[in-house]
Amino acid sequence: MQPSRALAPAMALATAAVLGMGLAIALTPVERPAWELVAAGLGLLGLLAFTVLEYDAAVALGFLLFAVVRVEPAPADAVFAVVIAVALATGRFNLRTTPLGPALAIAVFIALNLVACFDALDPARAASFMSITVYLCVFGLWVASYVTDRVRARRVLRIYIGVSVLSAALGTAALFLPLPGHDALTSYQGTRARGLFKDPNVFGPFLVPALLLLLQETIEPRLLRSNRFLKLIGLAILTCGVLFSYSRAAWLDFVVGVLVMGTVFALRRGGAHRAFLFVFVMALAGAVLIVSIQVTGQLTFLKERAQFQTYDNQRFGAQSGGIQVGERHPIGIGPGQFELVEPISAHSTYVRALAEEGVLGFMALVALLYGTLLMALRNAVRGWDTHGIGSTALLAAWSGILANSVFVDTLHWRHLWLVAGLIWAASQTSSSAGTRLLK
Repeated sequence: MQPSRALAPAMALATAAVLGMGLAIALTPVERPAWELVAAGLGLLGLLAFTVLEYDAAVALGFLLFAVVRVEPAPADAVFAVVIAVALATGRFNLRTTPLGPALAIAVFIALNLVACFDALDPARAASFMSITVYLCVFGLWVASYVTDRVRARRVLRIYIGVSVLSAALGTAALFLPLPGHDALTSYQGTRARGLFKDPNVFGPFLVPALLLLLQETIEPRLLRSNRFLKLIGLAILTCGVLFSYSRAAWLDFVVGVLVMGTVFALRRGGAHRAFLFVFVMALAGAVLIVSIQVTGQLTFLKERAQFQTYDNQRFGAQSGGIQVGERHPIGIGPGQFELVEPISAHSTYVRALAEEGVLGFMALVALLYGTLLMALRNAVRGWDTHGIGSTALLAAWSGILANSVFVDTLHWRHLWLVAGLIWAASQTSSSAGTRLLK
């Protein structure tokens, strides 16, 4: 579609976006001055023009902002919302090219979210929470339709790993050095790194897929042209970021991912060399962790974080309460309503889905998540990469996220939908036909 023909529908979508933003602001109890609304509207229109003229540059901007999540919606969400709107208007995003299974599961899950809204105690909160869920589901499908060649795969991989390394470096350095913005980069009285995330329990897991992807690129160079020494430095920084987030979810994610990745390397035909390199890199990572702990004097705090915490009882109590809510409300209590009926968050994606979308919503989400796991496993077994992005790392990253989802609410994690989209991209026959290489 020519830019001139695309401009009219894109402008219509932008107008709708501005009106929707105004409605969302009106539904919140916080009063905002008119100039903020005007500035936001002008910013969206400027972003729209930029996206129409420089689509791939706008995509790169969105991924550059991927590690900034202090509020919802996050800055990257605004960029990708416009990118997706323009992609739909210009024919760059065609739902017919996305995997049928995930698309159907997402459609069912969204429909059940709408049904559950009938029982919502706070309709405005339900609308806000559900809008983010819908956006992220569509974002995952868009990723699958966007990464269609090695150029785009390299762009996404480089930016995601780059911002992850930078975020890990800033967060870790802020713990031990008097950097400007120390309080913004750490949390819990400066004891845990969080980068530019609101919560270290999201910051740490955000780094793990990047770490695993960089690890596979170190062992099997494909898309990243930098030498192995620089990649090892990046791995060391990411490993420290995961450690010093002091997020047990991130540690679990890392351990599961490494075990899955090592197992695939060991079982793959002719994989002795890769397995040896994997063990060598893991030994280096272990040495980096030991040295970091000794140099920073964090051993005592590390032991404390590794133990059972008193608030874990509250978390398990909330999960038990969420199951009971799901039993009492067959269609659910509505998206984003869990915290209104329980004292703390669900701390489980599965429990939240059961309570908020009912049994059918829970089943739809499980089908989506574990159907994606089967696709990732098939990709790894058959050697189907995502235009150079390794299927082994994607399987390992997805396995870690699913393990996290038992104990953490991961539904609104941006990197969850990025990893899912990359897995779906490799699973499409048209996308994987030219990239089925036995690794």
